Amino acid sequence: MDSRELRDLFEVVPVATIVVGPDGRVVAANAATAAMFGHDPTGRPFVTVVRHPAVNRALDRVQQPVPPSGANPPASRGTARLPATISAQGRDLSAVITVSPLVVKGGRGAAVVIEDSSGVEQAEQMRRDFVANVSHELRTPLTALMGFIDTLRGPARNDPAAQQRFLDIMAREAGRMNRLIADLLSLSRVESDERRRPAETVDLAGLIRSVAATMGPAARESGVTVTLHGTQDAVRLPGDHDQIVQVFHNLFENAIKYGGGQLTVTLRRIPHEPLLRGPGWAAEVADNGDGIEALHLPRLTERFYRVDTHRSREKGGTGLGLAIVKHIVARHRGRLKIDSEKGRGSRFTVILPETAASPAPPLSATARPDGNRPV
Repeated sequence: MDSRELRDLFEVVPVATIVVGPDGRVVAANAATAAMFGHDPTGRPFVTVVRHPAVNRALDRVQQPVPPSGANPPASRGTARLPATISAQGRDLSAVITVSPLVVKGGRGAAVVIEDSSGVEQAEQMRRDFVANVSHELRTPLTALMGFIDTLRGPARNDPAAQQRFLDIMAREAGRMNRLIADLLSLSRVESDERRRPAETVDLAGLIRSVAATMGPAARESGVTVTLHGTQDAVRLPGDHDQIVQVFHNLFENAIKYGGGQLTVTLRRIPHEPLLRGPGWAAEVADNGDGIEALHLPRLTERFYRVDTHRSREKGGTGLGLAIVKHIVARHRGRLKIDSEKGRGSRFTVILPETAASPAPPLSATARPDGNRPV
């Protein structure tokens, strides 16, 4: 392999790699290095590129001169690999840096490889946050259960009225833990399938009608009127039946719990959705409730994020419903849009791609004034 081929190979290495000469200056840096730091550091002193004491000490060690025969050798000049936080383009970057001895222009140089580990750090932080949130969500009802058990064994042992009241609360708290565990298992299943596209075909309009019928009793009990637009005819597209049902069950449930007295679902075809690069179907679930302040909208699909923690727990929410919706929609290569304004209700729109080979949908499948279906 000639020198030109070596240079070409060096350039396509996807990890930031720097060659340092015997004088401590950067002799060569590949494209990944320029992308990481925002410039090509060739010709600059290495200490001005990576300002990290431990890394520079490792570089000094591998560049120490070879001692004469019989002399005591200096500290190990072998390859050093160490974690470090360095500055790159004005931000702190978590990295693993490997410094290896390398002959450069007949002298003792070094090869420095910088592996960006910020993604791993972020994933680990997310895992820690997730475990902490789950522990907190389970500890609250569990503490209540243990307290009431102690009360029933002691002061309320012979008080039938208190026993019934405490048992009702215990049942509610146990139900809350059960819902949380069910949602955690559901989220885990959805995430494990997220990279695998659904192979079956579903009737989106039929599923929406089915969910509306299932949620009808809860809506009536809460004084909510559910109206469907554009769901009269079959709308077939690729999808996982159970997961899409779960999407609309979660959206209906939120609208019934936190919306006003009106829940309106509108299904319409989009001839071309830019992000889907083709046609799709949009199902909008709208309510006339209090609405959500703009500052909360970007975080609504985060796990355990709640706009009103007390109200959510009071109504049995787990804080995972919209996170599950987001992951299911992502698995279907669709979009989730959330629009809301304080005092003017909320609109959650699920946009799913239409199969390229499917026939054009009938005109009656679009929303029209006479297509309303009170449920």
